[in-house]
Amino acid sequence: MKTKRTLTNAYIILLLILAAVFVLSLLFGSSSVSVKEIIDSINSENETAKIIIKAIRLPRVCASMLAGAALALCGCLLQSVTSNELCAPNIIGINSGAGFATVLILAIAPSLWALIPFAAFTGALLSSFTVMGISFAGAKKTKGGSIVLAGIAVSALFNAGISCITFLFPDTISSYAAFSIGGFSSLTFRNITIPSVVILIFAVISQLISKNLNLLCLGDEMAQNLGVNVKTLRIIAIISASALSASAVSFAGLLGFVGLIVPNITKKLFTRDTRFCITLNMLLGAITVSISDLIARIIFRPFEIPCGIIMALLGAPFFIYLLIKRRTGHD
Repeated sequence: MKTKRTLTNAYIILLLILAAVFVLSLLFGSSSVSVKEIIDSINSENETAKIIIKAIRLPRVCASMLAGAALALCGCLLQSVTSNELCAPNIIGINSGAGFATVLILAIAPSLWALIPFAAFTGALLSSFTVMGISFAGAKKTKGGSIVLAGIAVSALFNAGISCITFLFPDTISSYAAFSIGGFSSLTFRNITIPSVVILIFAVISQLISKNLNLLCLGDEMAQNLGVNVKTLRIIAIISASALSASAVSFAGLLGFVGLIVPNITKKLFTRDTRFCITLNMLLGAITVSISDLIARIIFRPFEIPCGIIMALLGAPFFIYLLIKRRTGHD
């Protein structure tokens, strides 16, 4: 456990980095703007800058930070309740459920494309409830391993459904591709208003249960002896994680590896105490995704690539590192 002063310094540093990334994301993109133009856009003196900043970049920056915070917190909760540092939203089937619902809309009612965010949210929650139903059914005691195994099975089921639909309706492949990669192009504040409220609510809930989540590290029996209802705690945590991930997926698509990378880095650099990990993960998640989106916009400008590609390039080597570390037993 880090000292209180060290954690305070960590919060200050992360907030300063987040503020710097926020400004840089407004300044740079397919075209660059100056600080003066940003100020002019606030004062409505420069219409071009006003469109670029207020209508395009500001919603995009807010969306990337919001999605990063939500997915990082989701990963933190899942790793806490399963005691598995490799656990992430895609592992327990959340992404697959959202993807299945999305491709289903594209196949049977493409004219209702505006419902895709709602469908993704519904599919993600359906997948999570299915996982909980399987892992908790008939069990007096629950273990993190059963949740992971149930998630793998449900994920395989939904992925089979996606493959079936794209085979029967090949026209959906191109539309689904962008969603499956993940990104923030063409977003407005309308797209993130409701998700932001949901994310805020479940972030507060996560903080409220963080003390009891710490006790799970001692083992289920010890946690129960200390007065924790382990089964109820896991249900609340998984529902919270599902809502957080589903909210992010509804506007960002299937953005991968955030829920895997950020919680592990937070534990390594700062603390394993869940009470502090909640906010630290959200800050670091917002920074990670917003930087990835900034790189995606400027690396090949004036063209841009989806943010999900940058996250995959960062996440895949990190995942391999975690696998090797677990097998060798070295920190």
